[in-house]
Amino acid sequence: MTRVPQKIKKRDGSVVAFEPEKIRRALYKACLGSRESKHKAAAIAKSITRQVLSGLSARRSPAIPTIETVQDRVEEDLIREGFSSIAKTYILYRKEHQDIRDTKTVFGITDDLKLPVNALLVLKNRYLLKDDRENIIETPGEMFRRVAKTVSKAELRYGTSRQRRTIQEEFYRMMADREFLPNSPTLMNAGTAIGQLSACFVLPVEDSLESIFDTVKNMALIHRTGGGTGFDFSRIRARGELVSTTKGRASGPISFMSIFNQTTDVIIQGGRRRGANMGILRCDHPDIFEFVEAKLNDGRFANFNLSVAVTDRFLSAVRKDTMFDLLSPDTGKKVRSIKARALFDLICFAAWRTGDPGLIFIDEINRRNATPALGNIEATNPCSEVLLLPFESCNLASINLAAMVHNSSIDWEKLRRTVHLGIRFLDDVIDVTRFPLAQIKKITRANRKIGLGVMGFADMLIKLGISYADSRAEKTAARVMKFIRAESVRASAMLAEQRGDFATIGKSIYHGKNMPMRNATVNAIAPTGTISIIAGCSSGIEPLFSLSYTRTVMGGTKLFEAHPLFEAELKNRGLFSQKLMARIRKHGSIQNSNAIPEELKRIFTTSFDVTPEQHLRIQAAFQKHTDNSVSKTINLPHDATVDDVRAVYLRAHAMKCKGITVYRYDSKAEQVLTFGPQDDGNNSCTAAEENCSSGQCIF
Repeated sequence: MTRVPQKIKKRDGSVVAFEPEKIRRALYKACLGSRESKHKAAAIAKSITRQVLSGLSARRSPAIPTIETVQDRVEEDLIREGFSSIAKTYILYRKEHQDIRDTKTVFGITDDLKLPVNALLVLKNRYLLKDDRENIIETPGEMFRRVAKTVSKAELRYGTSRQRRTIQEEFYRMMADREFLPNSPTLMNAGTAIGQLSACFVLPVEDSLESIFDTVKNMALIHRTGGGTGFDFSRIRARGELVSTTKGRASGPISFMSIFNQTTDVIIQGGRRRGANMGILRCDHPDIFEFVEAKLNDGRFANFNLSVAVTDRFLSAVRKDTMFDLLSPDTGKKVRSIKARALFDLICFAAWRTGDPGLIFIDEINRRNATPALGNIEATNPCSEVLLLPFESCNLASINLAAMVHNSSIDWEKLRRTVHLGIRFLDDVIDVTRFPLAQIKKITRANRKIGLGVMGFADMLIKLGISYADSRAEKTAARVMKFIRAESVRASAMLAEQRGDFATIGKSIYHGKNMPMRNATVNAIAPTGTISIIAGCSSGIEPLFSLSYTRTVMGGTKLFEAHPLFEAELKNRGLFSQKLMARIRKHGSIQNSNAIPEELKRIFTTSFDVTPEQHLRIQAAFQKHTDNSVSKTINLPHDATVDDVRAVYLRAHAMKCKGITVYRYDSKAEQVLTFGPQDDGNNSCTAAEENCSSGQCIF
């Protein structure tokens, strides 16, 4: 009778339950890696596992073997049975994992959650707490414990200590399982002296020197805590207009934007990242041409994403090829008339060249304004997915949709639970965050805007066997977001019954509907640049950028990545090799590869395999069920034309998107994701997932 060990000693010295199934799985993968058929791989794995267990049951074997002892015996039994090629694959597999462990050791991190190396590098450089000597003093699991403990303190306002402990554990579990992650400031600042947990802020810029420099100061305070800021510069009088107090001439909004940009340059957000800004100017401002051309010279306004606030009236004039009036922000009177198409053509050319400016459809935004009686929305956060009033802030989080798939089907009940817990988490953040300004605290707590979004959408489609380029992807997007929207509203209403409505509900779209609501807004789709690395999933709602690529993050660090689902599928089919992955990294797409089966080509589509129209359809499907906005980039190939950009911008308006950003491959010198003939990052492009042409994703 085989006496299978009950325990096994891990490399860190801990003793855990012995699981023979892990041996069989590792052998099965090694067999597939040696190009054995699935049937034969299963048979060999079963046979060798039986022999290993028999050897471990011998009297001379220790009662509690080590992992190394078990792995050594697997190698010996494979060679003894004549499976030398499989043994070689197993040895290489073992060495690869040892290299990964060695790399993690170099990082100085205790990896208590078994995260990928790239996730640990991001955590090391940005999120994990350090002492005064820059030594890491917490593990990834302890980071999530810190966040859960801090955020759940809000529960004491509404329930018992016992209830708080239960919620704290649920918050921890969904973060540790990487099913849900909050925005970066929450991960960085929860439980620290900074204590500012929100990502998004909008600050007003009035037409006076005092207001402008007050705003610069306030921006600096926000950036220091890790937040990003958005500004509408449309109130600043045009260059050359008379300044009544000095009888001099105004220098215009673009000159003052330079001060904001330079100030951002010298501030390190919380000591971990540079600042990110959104600069907006209305299409009827007299300096609009200068604004549109602001980033045509490389290096200017590197800390800004730019968007033109376009009106329905302007776009109507573009379509009809008629004249359009530019108005003085000081007097409201016409300064001059221009051909609408001339301005629009310049916008499209600049976006074709640099990715900036994007457009925000300001009339559509205000038609959907959650609190219209409090004023019009004029600006957004840096990636344009959150629509905020002056001095308003918003905290964000994203659900990992890839983790909501079970046995090739969406687990709707799990998704429902995660939505409700996520809404509760974000509402709690409002109560525990330390706001950088009194004005921000007042309006944020009055409106209680939150933005629960998603990431991993492309991975969800892959697990469902759906191509991002297929019409079923659009239907899935609409179905998933409609469900999330309905459950988010339901969760907010349930919280309102327990905690009370948001204070300004009488001035909101919910007034008179006899409907409780805790939050003025509940959903936003953020780009999730770094938190998707931690979660190990595709970013936001973007398609895969590439299946093997180089990511540049955190001031130049290069991460080499292969998509895990694609890599696993290749290994299961016995097709994986480093040479193949290098070829894929060179070309980006697999559609022209003879080495890849057609079934995989259909499912594993990348950004440039998807038409601009399909990109837009996915964005519009999510936007239809999102009360804030959707951060997404419409990727265009390098040979796309200005006319292609023009068509995308007009189509986005027709599809009732709230904003639009395009990026033409290789149109910037320094970008976030790369593929090309070399792995040195010289051949690069802005990541679709970042949805900001400067790569300043802060979520």
